[in-house]
Amino acid sequence: MRRRRKNQGDEAEVDMTPMLDIVFIMLIFFIVTATFLDETGVDLTQPPPPPDTPDNPQPKPAITVYVDGKNFCSVDGERSECDRVPLRVERLLADKPGANIILKIHEAASHNNLVFMKDSFDESGLQSKLEIIKETAS
Repeated sequence: MRRRRKNQGDEAEVDMTPMLDIVFIMLIFFIVTATFLDETGVDLTQPPPPPDTPDNPQPKPAITVYVDGKNFCSVDGERSECDRVPLRVERLLADKPGANIILKIHEAASHNNLVFMKDSFDESGLQSKLEIIKETAS
């Protein structure tokens, strides 16, 4: 038995031209309507050099409050009652604005004085540095 061959003229071919036209039109549309990100790079400019300052800038003035082992208080070397120390410090701050407050307390002094002075400075919004002085053997 012989098989019959179909006519090769009956085969239909698909024309790809219209599909390619549509693809190119869509490609152009997406390229035109796309928004590209404007990415910024790293700024490589160097900062300006620091201004010339003297080698020894003026240190901030300091107000020293000292409480000795017998609970006697002094402000900048002048004797004062311990309950009046915060008032004296505020008066001295009027003469020395921005001064640091150094609170030196002997280790044998009463803790009540330490707490009172530190609390009164903190309530007034004043920053103070605390230094506890150990007893030296002589």
